[in-house]
Parts: sequence; C-alpha cells; structure tokens
Amino acid sequence: MVSYGPELRVHVPALCAGWLTQTFVHWPYPLEQVRRLVPDGLVVDTFDDTAWVSLTAFVMAGLRPPVLPAALPGLPDFPETNLRTYVRRPDGREGLWFLSLEVGCPAMLAARAVGAPFHVGRLDVDRQDGVVTYTGSRGRAGPSYRLVVRPGERLAPSPRDVWLTSRWRAYTKRLGVLWETPVEHPPFPLRHARLDAVEETLTRAAGLPPPGTEPLAHYCDGIRQVRLGGSRPAHPVRGRADRYGKGRACA
Repeated sequence: MVSYGPELRVHVPALCAGWLTQTFVHWPYPLEQVRRLVPDGLVVDTFDDTAWVSLTAFVMAGLRPPVLPAALPGLPDFPETNLRTYVRRPDGREGLWFLSLEVGCPAMLAARAVGAPFHVGRLDVDRQDGVVTYTGSRGRAGPSYRLVVRPGERLAPSPRDVWLTSRWRAYTKRLGVLWETPVEHPPFPLRHARLDAVEETLTRAAGLPPPGTEPLAHYCDGIRQVRLGGSRPAHPVRGRADRYGKGRACA
C-alpha cells in the first residue's frame, strides 16, 4: 500500500543525498501504452484504472557514502531529471520503473551496472524572482526538455498526490535479472505548482506518444535526509520485508 511516509527503513544506506528544488510533472496514459515499456516481473500500477508517467526534475545535492560527513570530493551538486512510471511486483510491492534518467554528472553512469538508464547531458536549474526553469538535452539531436514553474502554497496531499510522489523502491533490469533499490526519506513537503511552459521530447524518446492531456504538477523545496540502499536482485519475499540490515544511517 502506497504511503506518505517511508514504507521501510534503510539501516545500511549505500549513499546519502538531498533532493532539492524539485518539480513533479505527471501525465495520465492509457494502460496499454505504458505496459509494453515495463519488463516481465513487473505490473503497471494504476490509479483509478489509469497509468501515469511523471517527469521529475531536481538538484542532487551532497551525494556521498554514509561514512562521509560531506559530499564526495570533486563531486558538486548537479541537476537530474527522470522520466518514470509506477509499477508493482506480483507480491504487491510498489515502486518506480525509470524510462530515462538525465544527469549532468558522468560519474552516475556507473549505475548502469544494474540497468539504470542514465544519460549524461547538459542540464540546468535556474531560480529567479520566484520562477524555476529547468532545461536539459542530450545534444543537438537528442531528446530535450524545458519546464518553467511557479511554486505555490503548501498543500495537504490527496490520495492521488501521495500515490504519484511517494514510492520507496526503484526497479531496474540487467541481463535478465530484476534489481530492487530501496529508498528512505522524509515525506515531501509538497506545494502547488503552476506550469508556465512544458516542452519535452523525453516521452517520445522513451517510446510513448506525446502526452494528450494537460499535466498535473507538484513542487517541493527539497529534502536532505535521503538514504539510498544498495541494489540487490528482487527475489520473491517470504514474510515481511521492512528492514535492510543494521548499520550506519545518514545524519
């Protein structure tokens, strides 16, 4: 069951980070258009019988192993934008399936080892006079995006808001093996968001038709206590799966 607060504890994080200046842009899609992009072993999750695809743009801040008090030496904060849909295992565990991950940091390509679809491009996040502008591209001929967002007041999340923003694991697939990466963080302090501009070709590059409806948007100033667990093969669970070992957590 999707929950607003963390579903599980990541007692031994592989990495700690913050996600700042974050905008969520969501589009409903017919189920059959999304189902063909999701691998065997996962089922497309729906809200009111509708599949959703979300573009999430933010700044990755302070990325580091838990044993370090500060970010990795030589690794500055960098923009990231992901395109994802919502999935679950046959046993009911919900999560995210990433259709693409755009980053401004080549070091993140190491995550391709477990099938994460990272692409390095030119990304930028600019904030001026209460307006946030996100831009990114993989090159002149590659997919690109531009979002212009006006953050609004705090909101009390509805069940749909929670469903769209609160997921506690991500799935990837590599060489026929499904991998699961857990995450723990405080609930997003969501705000209303007005979109002044939405231009993107990431959905088309992922194999989807262009969105056919106006998007729903959320904004979050950010959270800093993000704990990313180590990826592991997503074997069937026997009994409860609410712990990932004991050890050092992020401050």
